[in-house]
Amino acid sequence: MNIQDIQEEIIEEFSMFDDWMEKYDYLIELGKSLPIIDEKYKTDDNLIKGCQSKVWLHAEKDGNIIKYTADSDAIITKGIIALLLRVFSNQKAQDILDTNIDFIDKIGLKEHLSPTRANGLVSMIKKIKLYALGLSAKS
Repeated sequence: MNIQDIQEEIIEEFSMFDDWMEKYDYLIELGKSLPIIDEKYKTDDNLIKGCQSKVWLHAEKDGNIIKYTADSDAIITKGIIALLLRVFSNQKAQDILDTNIDFIDKIGLKEHLSPTRANGLVSMIKKIKLYALGLSAKS
């Protein structure tokens, strides 16, 4: 499934909820379903700077796709990173770099986050794209 289709799917899922408490509950559920990152990747190098909570992000190239794994010590943040990995993991580097991320605004996520969490979200997306850029250079 391509990145745009995944974003549309997420927008549709979030539209089923009437209020933000339900959406937060859904984010928490997504966080709980996040595959566990290997402990060896929980290093300072993989920590995302600019996040209030700790977020570790690891990427590796598998053929021509990039696979991400991540974890966070905060449950809402874990849900946010689970959404981002759903969109970006198992995609081609160039597709990741070229993508316009519009699902975040369309589901109203950014406006319902504290300023520090919103900054963290931006930092997570930057790091995902930086990994894609770095791994695309390694053919």
